[in-house]
Amino acid sequence: MRRAILLWRRFAIADRHWRKLAKFVGLFSMCCFLAISCGDRPGMNQSTDPTRISIGTTAKIRTIDPADAYENTAGMLLYNLGDRLYTYESGTSTLKPQLATALPQISPDGVTYTIPLRPGVVYHDGTPFNAETMKFSLQRFMENGGAPSSLLSNIVESIQASGEYELTIKLKQSFAAFPDLLTFSGLVAVSPTAYQIGSGQFKPDTFVGTGPYKLVSYGTDTIKLDVFEDYWGEKPVNTGIDIQRFSSPANVYNSFRRGAVDLTYGTLDLDQISSLEKQAPSEGWQVISNRSNAIYVLTLNMNDEALKKLEVRQAIASIIDRPLLQQRIFQGQMEPLYSLIPTTLERYYQPVFKDKYGDGNFAQAKQLLAQAGYTPENPLQLQLWYRSNLRTNADVATTIKALAEQELGGAIQIELQSVEAATAYNNLDKGVYSMFILDWTPDFFDPDNYINPFLSCAKGSVETGCEEGESKLWGSFYYSDRVNQLIARQRQEQNPETRLQIFTELQQILAEDVPFIPLWQGKEYLFARQGIQGATLESTQAVPFWTLKK
Repeated sequence: MRRAILLWRRFAIADRHWRKLAKFVGLFSMCCFLAISCGDRPGMNQSTDPTRISIGTTAKIRTIDPADAYENTAGMLLYNLGDRLYTYESGTSTLKPQLATALPQISPDGVTYTIPLRPGVVYHDGTPFNAETMKFSLQRFMENGGAPSSLLSNIVESIQASGEYELTIKLKQSFAAFPDLLTFSGLVAVSPTAYQIGSGQFKPDTFVGTGPYKLVSYGTDTIKLDVFEDYWGEKPVNTGIDIQRFSSPANVYNSFRRGAVDLTYGTLDLDQISSLEKQAPSEGWQVISNRSNAIYVLTLNMNDEALKKLEVRQAIASIIDRPLLQQRIFQGQMEPLYSLIPTTLERYYQPVFKDKYGDGNFAQAKQLLAQAGYTPENPLQLQLWYRSNLRTNADVATTIKALAEQELGGAIQIELQSVEAATAYNNLDKGVYSMFILDWTPDFFDPDNYINPFLSCAKGSVETGCEEGESKLWGSFYYSDRVNQLIARQRQEQNPETRLQIFTELQQILAEDVPFIPLWQGKEYLFARQGIQGATLESTQAVPFWTLKK
């Protein structure tokens, strides 16, 4: 969601004459190539080469320029087209070097990172890779002003090529999660021969990096990747990837069933996923599922007169029945979530909302509402907002309303309201919405990227709420001196055990103060035809193309 907000604002500032148009397309692919036609004629572009792999998707891709790409589908392409300094061991969240040759050496004050680089690497255009080209790539990411640029520019003070194959990065202040940040999809090495540094200097439909595949075709309905023969690492076991873009999930579903595509990932509806799962044993299809890193939360506006009362926020937390939502709406295709930190970060995850509120604890909710002065004779009246383009969010809102009004004997009345997504993102920090169902996909795989984006506030007070900062951006306006101090401490703390203790306390405060209510954590599904080998979903939900083989 925060990515959507950043993208929307960037476009609105860039050209205010296009404001009405941008409100609709800021998130959903302004200046992109529209995915049309191919979906209605399944298999029309399928390669006759039996060693190539075809993937079906409905994704609309705004750009694949790593300095500007901030959407998940673009990130998946960059994951397979390029290399970063660090990545993760397959199936784990353990960092390993990629273009680096070792984990960074960190100065005692936690500010300076010295990174040894891999020799013998070349870009897709033949340009040699070294520290200067890696410096160029990171500088370009920061200076060109793309949607994700602040991820690095807010943290990095300077980058130097301290040797032909050594990079020295100095931070503005210590940041313990920095090595994990360096795995972000856009922080790939790009050829200085093919790109330029300069505000707005982007190439949305080309890519020249160092990865196992090179981009050979970027069309309106098909993207083609060929194996990069001079790749420094393990070569792909296929000869290339054909990504076919369809006009609807139904067309992807039918094309997969008919064998027009070998794999599909992340584009099907709930009913289509359930159907493929049921048919898999008889058809021989592979169903690979994994917990998603995306989380869904209920934002509570703490500037709302009723929601200023702690008992009211705690009562709403008691009402939520996640297992019921899992069964009734999602057909088992989600997991209940009881913290802002997801279960995929198992070491840090604390189910604090389950421990404190449970699920559907209506007796507790009645008691809390009564303490706040709300009864059937004087009911609490609130609005619950959701994005109009998401059917499941509408179903969740309807279920929460029905349960609350049915089980609390009229002590609460909830009015449902929907709004188009881009309009919502533009109005959240204005305090327009009392409660809103929103989602978040992290930029990098560390608990900091689930806590800081929600709870931190740069300026404000308990009395006024957050006036500048992340919690205002989400429409919560939460402010806590203690939380701000703890966030700053964990960002500077290099000891993993101490960081763990800090995140435990932060989650406990979250459950006590209730500025957000965690709802559910998604599940990702990868479907592969019979005979496809090497289909995997990594812990970061990335799909490695190079392991796929017929």
